[in-house]
Amino acid sequence: MSADPKRAAQFTLPARLLHWVMVAMVVAMLFIGVAMVASLGSYHALVSIHRPLGIAILVLVVVRFAVRLRGPLPPFLATMSATERRLASASEYALYALMFALPLVGWAMLSAARYPIVLWGSWHLPPILPHSPWLYAALRRMHTVLAYILFATFVAHLSAVLFHALVKRDGLLRRMLPWRA
Repeated sequence: MSADPKRAAQFTLPARLLHWVMVAMVVAMLFIGVAMVASLGSYHALVSIHRPLGIAILVLVVVRFAVRLRGPLPPFLATMSATERRLASASEYALYALMFALPLVGWAMLSAARYPIVLWGSWHLPPILPHSPWLYAALRRMHTVLAYILFATFVAHLSAVLFHALVKRDGLLRRMLPWRA
């Protein structure tokens, strides 16, 4: 029995669903992060969303990477050059690494500052580093730099998808649509 070629050209359903849930979470997180820096009046309300959302991203990126390793990957499109394929693979792993590192660095930063990491109500995460003002300052800077790198990588990824969807019109986006293409 032969497989439907259109179905085989897509990522697995769990991979597609996790992708779009995480897109929404990462976009929200980037906007919240910018708003936290720009608005002192809403800082505490935004932090109360930022922390648990960061931990949710950390958990989901681990799940997503496990799904990615278990599921079959659709082949690259014939319209993609070898360079585009290498860049696509590199950006995918960079996004995974950044979505994993940023929440961990944030958790470590808050631990070093002795700030409680409140997830919901009285549910807190334990500190993962000892108290250290110097370490807090270094991790805060690292968190900011990694956030800018995530933003740039996200924009590059989105730009490549839009290029394929609007200029090449080669069906690249269909590989990740949440519904069956």
